[in-house]
Amino acid sequence: MFKKLAAAGAGRAVGEDGFPAGPWTPELLAAAISQIDSNRSGVDLRTVQLWFQENDRGISATNIRWLARVFGCDDPEATAAWQVELSAAQARLQAKRREAKKADSLAPGTRDVPPDPTVDHEQWSPVKFTPDAEPEADRKKQRFSLARKSETLFSGGSPLNLPASVFAGASALGFLSYIVGIHSAVYLRADNVAKEVGFLWAPNWTFLFMVLLPLFFALVTELLAFWTKEGRVRLWAWNNTTTSEDDWARNVEASSSSYWAVFLICVLFAGVFQWIGVCLIPLLEGGADYATSWGTLAIVRPEVISVPVSIAFTALAYLYMCLCFYLFFAGLILLHTMIHDLRKIDLEAKILQQVGSQGEVHELCLRLMRGIFRCTILGLLVALCMKAQSSYLTSNAKNILDWLIGDLSSALAGRDGASNGFHYRMPTHYSGLLVALSTIVVFVYGSICLRAIGTRFHVPLWKMAAVVTLLFATYLLVDAFVGFSIVLGIGVFVALFSLVDPGLGSRRSSEIGSKQIVS
Repeated sequence: MFKKLAAAGAGRAVGEDGFPAGPWTPELLAAAISQIDSNRSGVDLRTVQLWFQENDRGISATNIRWLARVFGCDDPEATAAWQVELSAAQARLQAKRREAKKADSLAPGTRDVPPDPTVDHEQWSPVKFTPDAEPEADRKKQRFSLARKSETLFSGGSPLNLPASVFAGASALGFLSYIVGIHSAVYLRADNVAKEVGFLWAPNWTFLFMVLLPLFFALVTELLAFWTKEGRVRLWAWNNTTTSEDDWARNVEASSSSYWAVFLICVLFAGVFQWIGVCLIPLLEGGADYATSWGTLAIVRPEVISVPVSIAFTALAYLYMCLCFYLFFAGLILLHTMIHDLRKIDLEAKILQQVGSQGEVHELCLRLMRGIFRCTILGLLVALCMKAQSSYLTSNAKNILDWLIGDLSSALAGRDGASNGFHYRMPTHYSGLLVALSTIVVFVYGSICLRAIGTRFHVPLWKMAAVVTLLFATYLLVDAFVGFSIVLGIGVFVALFSLVDPGLGSRRSSEIGSKQIVS
């Protein structure tokens, strides 16, 4: 790549005819690099001459930065783009060198050859930008890794794959519920209160899996692609001290225990054990301390659905649910890994000292944090859906819409809400609280890391924190008093506005200069 750019005269002044003045020579290129104001030490002519030769070691990270400024004509955006391209070419060269060394070591009669003392020995460290950059032979030797497999679900193939799969699974369950007859079903409770408990009337099984989770997975997939293919690559190019410890694949693998812990909790406890306790045992024994739902409708209305069909349908639904929630928590772990990766690059001490890159670094960091903010909002909306459905099942309303409208009417008329004489156990309240707290923990961790980077993030972070606090308070206040639906409506409106505009109305941020932030 360097030879092609040097031959084309990339970055040289154009003549009157509009063409470059000619190709780069070692002398001209060394002089151009030495004339950069922030490059006080310049560059040795012998080092530049080695770039024009068969130099297997490539070019150091420091000199790549100066080359990017020369090729990009000192334009910040063009310079950043050239840094990414030159750094990627450097990584490919290093991968070829490793393969060549392996081949030489297997050949008979080979021995170690001392390095050429004339080669550019300035400090540089190649980075494998994605797991796909690993040699094929190394991938085959690796044992099964749940962390890497989970990361691949978000990063491999089309970004539409995972959201579409989750949406398709929820749609299939909706069709099955219609076929077996529980898509819409009303039963008469012991106190003569009619309750709608159909599958399609449960927002924690329809809206949650058909809208909220697909959006969450789409945002995580988009943010992961941005970070691994653009964000961390640019930060690595600006940070001359990056080592192999900052490799993304190793950062993902370091959270392997977290993935296994979440997988066991989601599958065993949220899936198998909850299905046995909430659905299987009540269906077999004919009742329990849980509110009747579409899963246990066969107990009170056996003419609508039989117990064996209900057991099979609920088993399939809970299997789908626990796998989706494992992917949800895996997405949270990936968000945490991105923040941790940013922290390891040590922006404050290394990158921000480089002249000309401060605004771009802050733009990348703020874009990452705004993506995490949108994921946090969706996570809290998931928790809201879960608690709202669970609270409705224990109320005296006919369906969930009447429940919300009735609460609003009572608040406006100044009436007290109708009390429910039944007291049920509500495990969904606990699982919803875990979802909300887990989502908030990731957001708080990201906020702390960005506040440590610099004061420029304080104002946007305070705005995001205010929205997250409002949504969590909304979650806690659901069904806590008469008129909670007003707070719920305000919280949902703010959440939707924040999803559309995570900058919260600040199209131009003074914290990062005059650059427009694209979220």
